[in-house]
Amino acid sequence: MMMKKKSVWRIIISGIVLVGSILGFSFLNVGFKEPALNATNNSEFSTVKIPDSLTFAGETIPLHLFDVNESLDRELLVNSYFHSQTIRLIKLAPRYFSIIEPILKANGVPDDFKYLAVAESGLNPKSVSPAKAVGMWQFLKGTATDYGLEVNKEVDERYHIEKSTVAACDFLKESYEKFGSWTLAAATYNSGRNFIQKQTIRQKSTIYFDLLLGEETERYLFRILALKCVMENPEDYNFKITKDEKYPIIPVKEIEFSGKIENFADFALQNGTNYKLLKQFNPWLRDSFISNKNGKKYIVKVPIEGARKN
Repeated sequence: MMMKKKSVWRIIISGIVLVGSILGFSFLNVGFKEPALNATNNSEFSTVKIPDSLTFAGETIPLHLFDVNESLDRELLVNSYFHSQTIRLIKLAPRYFSIIEPILKANGVPDDFKYLAVAESGLNPKSVSPAKAVGMWQFLKGTATDYGLEVNKEVDERYHIEKSTVAACDFLKESYEKFGSWTLAAATYNSGRNFIQKQTIRQKSTIYFDLLLGEETERYLFRILALKCVMENPEDYNFKITKDEKYPIIPVKEIEFSGKIENFADFALQNGTNYKLLKQFNPWLRDSFISNKNGKKYIVKVPIEGARKN
């Protein structure tokens, strides 16, 4: 008998709770209007423009092949709809391309390889990957020292834009000499020469677009190509960024030293700047001092007087 009474009361209480919940939900939604099914949205999403023709480092991209066309389309979609990142890259480009472009030219490496640096690091000279690849060109420690970059606790030239760009040029030229193709040279930057050589032998082809290389390396060149398309013709991909909105090139002065510096904060103040800006323009200085026991000559850059003002 007690069980039956409890069951009745449970039913009554449950009903009261249900009614209360419905009424409460109704009060919360006062003034809320369900959008019409045919209402228009201010944002419009569409496919991206595939160029009629495209080259990389003077080599023609075979866009008439369906797999090549679709691979480029994939990376164009990624970069066209990753708005915040792509806008930032377009705004940063003048500042860093002004450094990279002359070095590529002086070293006989095609200008298009500046987009490889974009793909590698997002134009961030302080970038560090999960695999501990560092800098604008994402050098691992072993490869960096092989190509003449100093890497230790006080100095890490993988963060040095000019010196790491020269090292990247040396690597790419060696790859080009080996394979006779700039597209394959770009692929070696992602997966290494030994892997690419093994695959060209196994698959009996030296054409990048005909090789099965694994998803990351197969997408690698197309990511570079997509960045080239978008950054060279941003309005074709709905990026409207004026010249004034791009980040300016900051004028700097160079200061040479060849001895020990006990405190970079003092050094910065003595040279008309501060510790923050000294490290920002010279991220290859990895500590607050430098021993420089061998008396090596270094050159640091600091903004000229008044350059910090917007």
